[in-house]
Amino acid sequence: MTDRPSFDPTDEVVRILASIVESSADAIISMDLSGIVVTWNRGAERMFGYAAGEVVGRSLEFLFPEHLETERETILARMRSGDRILGLETVRRAKDGHLVDVSLTVSAIRDAGGHVVGASTIARDITDQKRTEHALRTSEARWRAVIDCAVDAIVVIDAHGRIEAFNPAAERLFGFAEGEVVGSNVNVLMPSPYHEEHDGYLSRYLATGDRRIIGIGREVTARHRDGATFPVQLAVGEMTVDGERKFTGIIYDLRARMAMEERLREQTAMARLGEMAAVVAHEIKNPLAGIRGAVQVIGGRLPAKSPDAAVAKEIVARIDGLNELMKDLLLFARPPKPRLAPVDLTGLIAATANLLGEDPSARGVQVEVVGTAPLAMADAELLKIVFLNLLMNGAHVARGRGPIRVSITSADDWCQIAFSDPGPGIPSEILDKVFTPFFTTKSRGTGLGLPTAKQLVEAHGGTMRIECPPGGGTTVIVQLPVHPGQVTPEV
Repeated sequence: MTDRPSFDPTDEVVRILASIVESSADAIISMDLSGIVVTWNRGAERMFGYAAGEVVGRSLEFLFPEHLETERETILARMRSGDRILGLETVRRAKDGHLVDVSLTVSAIRDAGGHVVGASTIARDITDQKRTEHALRTSEARWRAVIDCAVDAIVVIDAHGRIEAFNPAAERLFGFAEGEVVGSNVNVLMPSPYHEEHDGYLSRYLATGDRRIIGIGREVTARHRDGATFPVQLAVGEMTVDGERKFTGIIYDLRARMAMEERLREQTAMARLGEMAAVVAHEIKNPLAGIRGAVQVIGGRLPAKSPDAAVAKEIVARIDGLNELMKDLLLFARPPKPRLAPVDLTGLIAATANLLGEDPSARGVQVEVVGTAPLAMADAELLKIVFLNLLMNGAHVARGRGPIRVSITSADDWCQIAFSDPGPGIPSEILDKVFTPFFTTKSRGTGLGLPTAKQLVEAHGGTMRIECPPGGGTTVIVQLPVHPGQVTPEV
């Protein structure tokens, strides 16, 4: 009977462990307290390019790049003290010179008495992981750069409507900082009833695929942090990240476009009004002149104190009023192009104030002109129309009494003229309409004075606006470009 070898559990465990070590894809290395290599598995051969015969008995320092010498000393010191190093991400140099990104675990080897006699090192190649992480960081950096530099607002939400990204343009548009809204429901950017309806729409889309905005885009109303609403163009795209649905909204502010469209409509209306005014001027103005002349002749033949003579004078006055209306209408509908020349604004305003004094209803008004400015490139006659209109409005509000202050200042390439009256101010509901043609609060007036003045100022490349301080009064501010090369005269 043949003797069979006896089973030794200790030898079997050793063989199993040795098989595991040799078949591992990780580099498994053991070393003594001096860092001399004792064992070197096949995983280490594949990872670093050295055969076991080339490294066993050598110091492990050949794996350390020059800049990591101190790391080697630190690892040896911790190994000798029995410390365990877990998941240290570092680099090692392979036989061909290239660097390998590794994650290290270093554990002490103890003898039967519990004394540290060496250490085992398991090195996992994380080069691909590092490359992927770098690619992700690069991709995220590029994505963030594009998002941050975008002119339009971009908002990313998850399938529950929670905001995940909010670019700087969105911060400017909505008035929220990114940190204030990330994690919040996107309906914070919507007014009622969209605020309440949004979650239902998102749930319905996820359940049924019924699209109303996603992939289509449309004009909607957005809500600013301060509660104000404004029109926007919203385009929504869908994407899947790690199996989760995300939605990207690109939001374009429509206010500027709508304002431009409104200006175009106004310009179209003004062009039609100009055509109508030309017809009126041709068809009515000349006959009116003839009628006026005939009435004057008839009136001149009547006794001075007769009732008919008074009627004739009233007819002439009414015809003159119609002629002024025609003149205002033509000036508004077809404003002349300014003939630019250097103009002394201070002198022009003073001369215009003298004209105001010739009006019986404004003789009690004092006009105070303060400040100086460089010469402005302007048409003096057209600006005289503007200034006289503003002074007359101030005199009307002051009921022919009290001062009107005109302040002249300049900065950079602009001159500013502020006309301030001591009246009660303009109610907000009226202030929004003062530049609307034919709108007037006067018992007699065409409502074309301020709109015409604004047109003439804008024809000079300037601006006009009205401010009403809380304490009362009204200030009309006109800004005009100054004459190039001029400097503000010393006072």
